[in-house]
Amino acid sequence: MSETTLTKTKTYKIDEAHSSARFWVRHMMIAKVHGELSDITGTVNFDPSTPESTEFEVTINTATLTTANDQRDGHLKSADFLDVEHYPTITYKSKSVRKVGDEDFEVTGDLTLHGVTRELTLKTEVTPETLSPWGGYKIGVSASGMINREDFGMTWNQALEAGGFLVGKDINLQIDVELDRVDAA
Repeated sequence: MSETTLTKTKTYKIDEAHSSARFWVRHMMIAKVHGELSDITGTVNFDPSTPESTEFEVTINTATLTTANDQRDGHLKSADFLDVEHYPTITYKSKSVRKVGDEDFEVTGDLTLHGVTRELTLKTEVTPETLSPWGGYKIGVSASGMINREDFGMTWNQALEAGGFLVGKDINLQIDVELDRVDAA
């Protein structure tokens, strides 16, 4: 009996063309500024019958950050924030997965951002595997969470005359990826 038939674990690769990581943060304590990162790569080993055994690692290219404002993007890519010259990637590596509903999971992993690694738990929804009209099998994953940017050494800010700060500390995250099954079985 081959190893493939002994396990139901399937390997998936992130479909970069159908995946993105979005975020929003408060500006001047009143408005939400939205941004996006693309160029997301990674591999997931997943068995729906034993989701707690799921393993994955995701990498995001920090230079792909965009907020639709070139001046702001330049500042966010500078040493004040992401420092893309010294920290060209963000990584997230799984530590544990816990099923909390039919398609809902809590995923805990190590997020490495700006040279700092911290544990992060994401609320995650995983769609059932489906046959692609172009061949192969796909799964969709949506994950959300929040981090404090200061926990990752990104402490730049400016006090406002009316009180408060120019840039909020909390960064709200939404990651949506489409996964292509790598193994043919």
